[in-house]
Amino acid sequence: MKLPFNENTLVRDIVNVFPKSSDIFKKNRIDFCCGGSIPLTEAASEKSVNVENLMAELGELYQQNANSAEDMEFWTQTESTKLVKHIQDQYHRTLEEELKLMSPYVTKVARVHGANHPELIKMHDLFYELKKELLEHTAKEDATVFPALLSLDDPNTPNREEILEEIRELEKEHDHAGAILKELREITSDFTPPIDACGTYRLVYKRLEMLEEHTFMHVHLENNILFPRYFETATV
Repeated sequence: MKLPFNENTLVRDIVNVFPKSSDIFKKNRIDFCCGGSIPLTEAASEKSVNVENLMAELGELYQQNANSAEDMEFWTQTESTKLVKHIQDQYHRTLEEELKLMSPYVTKVARVHGANHPELIKMHDLFYELKKELLEHTAKEDATVFPALLSLDDPNTPNREEILEEIRELEKEHDHAGAILKELREITSDFTPPIDACGTYRLVYKRLEMLEEHTFMHVHLENNILFPRYFETATV
């Protein structure tokens, strides 16, 4: 089976045609959302990953899950209004609920185990910084930025450059959220709980890892599929 990507394909484009590749990129700490605009060979080199082995692993997974590419391909082709609604329904609303549900567990684990595991205090602070950042970010997108972005579908929309500048600011906010998630992964040893961790401790680490995955796919849809449509139009 011929692969729809190669070593010189941008990382973000590999995820577009083959969403499950994100699992392999995550395992190798290769950024496919905020930093996905570089060729696979360059991304592998930055993380000291053998690109031939990486391609072999991607190829094997692609053959096992060839049909899984359909969902992301659908979003690369669908109109922006539907894509925005998908992001809001599947990512914004889900994110709001998960952050609300996680908060008491994060607080409890830091309070109970922080004395013996000081990294949990830092984990607690980073989580709440991330929570504040993401909730403010998604609220701004819903209230003003997404409607303004969709208005660009009308070629007569005024203040086009101002709207595009707002999108650039969103991308910077994505970068900041990605940096927080990277630090969370580092201080939790890749979300690996210690041997003496209780059930709640383990639950928090697992849900932090799921939050990271959810956020990466959320940002990927915006940075690498939705936003480029308007920047490309602006340069025509």
